[in-house]
Amino acid sequence: MCSIFGYCGPVPDIKAFIDGFSRTASRGPDDSRIADTGNGLLAFHRLSIMGLTPSGMQPFTLNGCYAVCNGELYGFEEERRCLIEKGYVFQSDSDCEILLPMYFEYGTDMFAMLDAEFACVIYDGRTGEYIAARDPFGIRPLYYGYDSAGTIMFASEAKNLIGLSDRIMPFPPGCYYRQGEFVCYHDISKAAGVCRDGLETACRNIREKLIAGVEKRLVSDSKVGFLLSGGLDSSLVCAIAANKSDKPIRTFAIGMSEDAIDLKYARQVADFIGAEHTEVYMTPDEVISSLEDVVHLLGTYDITTIRASMGMYLVCKYIHENTDLRVILTGEISDELFGYKYTDFAPNAEEFQKEAEKRVHELHMYDVLRADRCISVNSLEARVPFGDLDFAGYVMSLDPEMKMNRYGKGKYLLRHAFEGLGYLPDGILWREKAAFSDAVGHSMVDYLKEYAESVYTDAEFESRRVKYIHAAPFTKESLLYRELFEKYYPGQSEMVVDFWMPNKSWEGCDVNDPSARVLSNYGQSGE
Repeated sequence: MCSIFGYCGPVPDIKAFIDGFSRTASRGPDDSRIADTGNGLLAFHRLSIMGLTPSGMQPFTLNGCYAVCNGELYGFEEERRCLIEKGYVFQSDSDCEILLPMYFEYGTDMFAMLDAEFACVIYDGRTGEYIAARDPFGIRPLYYGYDSAGTIMFASEAKNLIGLSDRIMPFPPGCYYRQGEFVCYHDISKAAGVCRDGLETACRNIREKLIAGVEKRLVSDSKVGFLLSGGLDSSLVCAIAANKSDKPIRTFAIGMSEDAIDLKYARQVADFIGAEHTEVYMTPDEVISSLEDVVHLLGTYDITTIRASMGMYLVCKYIHENTDLRVILTGEISDELFGYKYTDFAPNAEEFQKEAEKRVHELHMYDVLRADRCISVNSLEARVPFGDLDFAGYVMSLDPEMKMNRYGKGKYLLRHAFEGLGYLPDGILWREKAAFSDAVGHSMVDYLKEYAESVYTDAEFESRRVKYIHAAPFTKESLLYRELFEKYYPGQSEMVVDFWMPNKSWEGCDVNDPSARVLSNYGQSGE
């Protein structure tokens, strides 16, 4: 990951800007630079992934214009060849150097042309205006706020803007900003129409598109590793990568020492695909002592996000401290596309699709945020194959009747797509899902709940939770997370729309805890 910061006009307090910029130095520890555009500042912390030489350092400049980008632009080589034919000269092998030439050629139409995970800010020196944009899933983070004079600022994380803006909000995914307006260029949550492919055709396309999504994310000038929980999604990513690699891939799993559900399954997958596998164990003391740091790095109070971040943060911390890896592939975004345990309760296909659209639209505030922060704070880059635009767009377009659990097994399409092809053992391919926050060990969530119970009496809980109107805490655990959040992000709760919870309007989903453990269909997921 890298970190970008754009102050889009006169900067009244340079020291405050630099202080804000420094808060995300761990996203890009290799180099840092601040450029004066003559009408504001563009800043960049670099994590070298593609084009490792100093010539790949940003901001890039061309004909009085500037650009900073935290991103991976897949297949950029072909676009660069086209731009060279048009007379552009490139100084580096960095994928992001194509952005300014593309802007000159296509204007804001360029953003819809990118096959990328990205967030960028461009200064057009010819017109004196700033343009910013973010990828359709919001895999790369971007926030915005206004200073007291009304000048807009864009930054990779909310913590960059604390003290500089009274109201900080996430930049809407799939949009670009220009001349005071946010314009949607690609809403990945909305399919243009319903695809009526039959089951076998759909599954073949799912398989081929996911394989292509993984393969393009293996391209890196830095070393690549994999998070492997032993669940379906991360196991498929690892199996595909192992199939495409000429040497063993490196996989990492984490769990509580006493009851980690998934460590044995992760080991089974790693052995099957011939991976160089590492197990990391965490203790109750590590979980509790890391909690405040995790809330700070996440910038959220959401229960699910925080629980699921504990293991991810600690395993990425291990990778950072013990390996020379720079890029990490993960299994996020599959659930939103194919369904959760709770979407088995969807009353009909229309409601299933509406829920998928809602989850995809809000994803940048939850699982995608978790993956970015836990990985980037440890100076690593996250890549998310299930967020491949071609793959995800296809799955979102499929007839929701086909995606509902009509088969007695959730995510049937994804499982059937790889059935009988030797990618995974049948016991993994058809295993029931356990949520990551549960799969690292049921005890981890229990420890967090018990700790929250010890922090507040019942009377303290009732008196303190009423202070919060938006996303009001409803358990002692949620109050604990909210108070930690307010310590670092005071008054910024609207950065997150609400708590991630099952759809309470559906029968069987009116629960008071986001864990799938509380659902009646959890079944063998925890075994």
